[in-house]
Amino acid sequence: MPAASLLCAPDTAVLDGNQLVRNKIALLIGDRTTRTSLNKLLTQANAALTKGPWTVVDKPQTPPSGDKHDYLSLAPYYWPTQPPTPANPSGCPYVQKDGVRNPATDAIPDKSERLTAFSSIYQLSLAWYYTRNPAYAQRAALDLRTWFLDAATRMNPNLNFAQGIPCKTDGRGIGIIEFSYTFTQVLDAAAILDTGAPGWNGTDNAGLKAWSGDFLTWLQTSKNGKDEAAQTNNHGTFYEMLSAGIALYTGNKTLARQIVQNAESTRIDTQIDGDGNQPQEAIRTLSYHYFTFNLVAMTRLAAIGKHVGVDLWAYRTPQGGSLFKAVDFLIPAATGGASYWPHPDIAFNQYAALDSLHAAADQGDRAARAALAHTPVPPGGDLYPVRPAAEQLDDISLTHS
Repeated sequence: MPAASLLCAPDTAVLDGNQLVRNKIALLIGDRTTRTSLNKLLTQANAALTKGPWTVVDKPQTPPSGDKHDYLSLAPYYWPTQPPTPANPSGCPYVQKDGVRNPATDAIPDKSERLTAFSSIYQLSLAWYYTRNPAYAQRAALDLRTWFLDAATRMNPNLNFAQGIPCKTDGRGIGIIEFSYTFTQVLDAAAILDTGAPGWNGTDNAGLKAWSGDFLTWLQTSKNGKDEAAQTNNHGTFYEMLSAGIALYTGNKTLARQIVQNAESTRIDTQIDGDGNQPQEAIRTLSYHYFTFNLVAMTRLAAIGKHVGVDLWAYRTPQGGSLFKAVDFLIPAATGGASYWPHPDIAFNQYAALDSLHAAADQGDRAARAALAHTPVPPGGDLYPVRPAAEQLDDISLTHS
């Protein structure tokens, strides 16, 4: 393969393609940090080589539409109040217990399989980009085609039945968060594969762009999509990030720019106080998690903004709040532990802030950069150096509501 193609920058939506090229050069000259991070990534990618492929049609349940190609899940924090009987097999009515996941939701596999599939696609695509091992690309392409493209196994481009509540609703706008950043990982994976990966061709690429365009239309026009767009906490942020990422991936830079620009007033102004506190996340029983979770959406939205000429990192609210302030608010707990966190959290994971600190440090935040050396890394290691976009690192991703 020509040397120029080896250094081709992918046309990614969230990741900085030029940074991926710089990472490849760092590997060539023996940079230890990059190599250590890549080795951790390859451990995950090697495991993904023998998993899947996954499909929504393999679930035992049939959605209310009667079509197993529709994605299906239940609200994780809702619990039955009555013992099941023949007349009331679900134990309705259901009540919410914030932060406490109902394990009965695991009986429907779409949510967990989506998480594993999308994460695997991302890991495999990055592994191929850095190593050029064709096995990684071919497996990622198989996983993509199985979930999104093949007629027998593809998911329909909607989330009509995400996070339903028995005896109350078949699906909610809140369920859109189950795709949240993981679908934008898929889009970046496809962009990486589109730089010449074996097993992924122009027809595949056009098919995924068409699927994504249909999904974006659903996000913008459906009741569930409109409900989620109206949310004022992390749900609204993730909706904007997801929509902007898809718009950019499908070639609508004008829409992507508009979404990111509007986020200054609709998201940052309303969600970040002058001192960096996030009051709408502070009321949650998993407050530290939700602070970092919302920052995953905000920093990824800022990364999309860089591609379309909008600098969310430079934005300051009328009260003096900013993405930098929100990240810096985490530093005492990120470096010192739960005793330094001012809000309740029933499952504090100190390392959850690591990627937000990385993202801020990349934009010149000296306090965040200094904090990195004192913040624990997650069990799988620090992967940010080779996939430089924030992810939610504390493993409660099957519990969001």
